[in-house]
Amino acid sequence: MHSGRIHRDKYITYTEDEDVYDFSPKKLIEIGAVPNLNLIEDWIPKVKAIMPTHAHLDHIGAIPFISNRFHAPIVCTPFSKAVIEAILNDEKIELRNDIISVNPNSVYKVSNNITAEFINMTHSTPQTAMIALHTKYGTLIYGNDFKFDSQPTIGKKPNFKRLKEIGKKGVACLILDSIYAASAKKTPSEAVAKEMLKEVMLGTNSRGKAVIVTTFSSHLARLNSIIEFGKKMNRKIVFLGRSLRKYVTAGEKVRIINFSKNAEIIGFRDKIGKKLNQMANNKDRYLVVVTGHQGEPKSVLSRIINDEFKFRLEAGDHVIYSCTIIPNETNQLNREIMENKLRDRGVRIFKDIHVSGHCAREDQRDLIELLKPKNIIPAHGDINMATAMAELAKELGYKLGKNVFIMGDGKRLKI
Repeated sequence: MHSGRIHRDKYITYTEDEDVYDFSPKKLIEIGAVPNLNLIEDWIPKVKAIMPTHAHLDHIGAIPFISNRFHAPIVCTPFSKAVIEAILNDEKIELRNDIISVNPNSVYKVSNNITAEFINMTHSTPQTAMIALHTKYGTLIYGNDFKFDSQPTIGKKPNFKRLKEIGKKGVACLILDSIYAASAKKTPSEAVAKEMLKEVMLGTNSRGKAVIVTTFSSHLARLNSIIEFGKKMNRKIVFLGRSLRKYVTAGEKVRIINFSKNAEIIGFRDKIGKKLNQMANNKDRYLVVVTGHQGEPKSVLSRIINDEFKFRLEAGDHVIYSCTIIPNETNQLNREIMENKLRDRGVRIFKDIHVSGHCAREDQRDLIELLKPKNIIPAHGDINMATAMAELAKELGYKLGKNVFIMGDGKRLKI
C-alpha cells in the first residue's frame, strides 16, 4: 500500500528542484530516495494494487520510477492521479500500469477477496483518503497523513460516520500516523492558518514594499487563501515555480480549483526569470508566490535572494513562510542560510504562518476510540514517535508486543 513513498529530503538534495536527468530506479535507490524493493522481492508477483492515499511527493513520488516492477494498477483519488500523470509527463516516463481514479468515499474491488474503501479525510492536500482494506480475514485500515478538521477551507469534513460504522463491524489492524504522538493537543483547523495569514497579509503595512509568500505547492487550500488576501491587497498575483505549476494544473484538471482566473502561473525557468525582471521596477504591485520554503538552493526564492534577477529584496520587504521546516539537517541548514541573507538586508521575515496537516495525540486517541482496532502498528515516524504512539495505546488498554507492534524496515508481522 505504500510502495510509492519517496524520501523527500534525499530526492530534493539530489535534484535541488532542477536539472537532474538520471531518474532511473537504480539511481534513486542508490541515493536512498525511493524504497529498496529487494525487501519485498517475494511479494512483487502477488501485489494486486498500488494505492497511495494522497498526492504528496513523499507518498507518490516514487511511483513513476518503480511501479513498472509490479503487474498491478495504481488506484488513487482523481487529484493524486492528475499529479502522478504530471510527473510522468515532466519526466517523459511511460508506465505499463493503469492509473484508476476512485472518488473519496468510494470503493474499489481489488480482487474476489479484497475491497479497498477510500474514506474521505482532511490533510494538507486535497482528496486525501484513509484506506480500509476489507478482507475475509478482517479489515485493515491505513491511517497515515490525516487530521480531523471540521472546518476545512477546501473539500469536505472527515467521514466520521463511516469510521464509526467500520469500528462497530471490527478492525483487525490499524496502521497509524505517529509523527505527533507526543504532542498533547488536537491539530488546529486549516481555518486557523487562514486567519494567521490574514493577520500578516492584511494586518501589516506593506505599502510600497515587495511581498513574497512561500508554502507547500501541494497545499491548494493554503494557496487559495493566499490568492483571496492577495486580491484584497489589490496586488497582481503571480505563482513562480515548477512544482507550483504542477500541483495547480492538476487541481484545475480535476476541477477542485480555478486559480488561473486570478493568478498568473509560471513554471518554466526562463519564463520565471523574464517575469521577475519585468516586475522589478513595480515590486509593490505584485504578490509573488514562490517555491523554496525549505531553503532549497535552486528554488525560485533562493535565486531571488541570491540576486539572480533584477527583482531584488530590500529593507522592509516582506517574506512570509506559510509552512514549517521539515525537520532534517539539510532543510534546517538551508533555511538558516536563507534567513540570514534576508536579515542582512533588513527584510521582514514572517515564519510558521501554518498549521500542520498531521494528527496530534488527541486526534489519534479519537481515531483509536472510533475504530477500536484489535491491533495497532505505529507508522510514519521515527522510533521516538512510534514509542509515543505505543504509550498512547497503552493508556487505551493496549500492550506493546501483544497488540501494539513497533516495526522496522524489512520486518514482517503475521496477525
